[in-house]
Amino acid sequence: MAEFELVADGLRFPEGPVAMPDGSIVLVEIEPGRITRVRPDGRKETVAEPGGGPNGLAMGPDGKLYCCNNGGFDWNENNGMLAPHGIASDYSGGRIERIDPETGTVEVLYKSGDHGVTLRGPNDIVFDAHGGFWFTDHGKVDYAARCHDVVGIFYAKADGSFIEEVVFPSNNPNGIGLSPDGSALYAAETYTCRLMKFNVTAPGKVAPDAGPGGPGIPLYRPAGYKFFDSLGMEESGNVCVATIGESGISVISPTGELVEFVATPDIFTTNICFGGEDMRDAYITLSGTGKLVKTRWARPGLKLQY
Repeated sequence: MAEFELVADGLRFPEGPVAMPDGSIVLVEIEPGRITRVRPDGRKETVAEPGGGPNGLAMGPDGKLYCCNNGGFDWNENNGMLAPHGIASDYSGGRIERIDPETGTVEVLYKSGDHGVTLRGPNDIVFDAHGGFWFTDHGKVDYAARCHDVVGIFYAKADGSFIEEVVFPSNNPNGIGLSPDGSALYAAETYTCRLMKFNVTAPGKVAPDAGPGGPGIPLYRPAGYKFFDSLGMEESGNVCVATIGESGISVISPTGELVEFVATPDIFTTNICFGGEDMRDAYITLSGTGKLVKTRWARPGLKLQY
């Protein structure tokens, strides 16, 4: 197992880490509906409180934070481990929010029904070189009703003027990322534990017939008790997928080979981001135990657009 430095603990299901220029990490705490800044010395500061279930987070071209809000989960907590469980009794609707990191002002940029789209549980987000963003909708599970949403992958503009479901259906997509040259879109499916690849043909467009079943190409699927969560990209084009169950980070090459598996000590290892001058400081969210940890990565992470 890699050596991990504890950056902060006492977090309530942290996710969506963003490495900031000042060395801090801004992340979401899904359970309390909070955006939190973690300073290098571990101090925590509340940035905003959008409520619901803030999930994925990215910095946009305007210096604002863009948040995938899943509307809220119910929760189980046992033996020091916190875990989401189904849809919240006070589910507030899936949405995309724009957050001012200086003032904490929260603006709903897109909600279900806008431009004819249905948003159930937006999950993870990545900006492209054109200033637009891709995001996944993981959907919701309603155990009482014995139903599970059929969901998709979306593209939207940061000014609130355009949103479109580009891929439908998708099997509960979670993590999302772009190759260094922007030609490939990757999405990690949680329950099938597949990493899917889509060929990007234009901003917000993918080739409709890249795979035998449609636009997606199944790139990698591991054996064992594993489920895929969010992901980060390496400068080389490798995809680093947070892996639940046999917990760790699965590093997958652009050709679908397992480069390495970096084990972690939390069954709910959910996300990774990169920072530092050489982009080799890897920050990983250990969500079940509420920790943000740091380790030195073998290869540089990909510098994001914003």
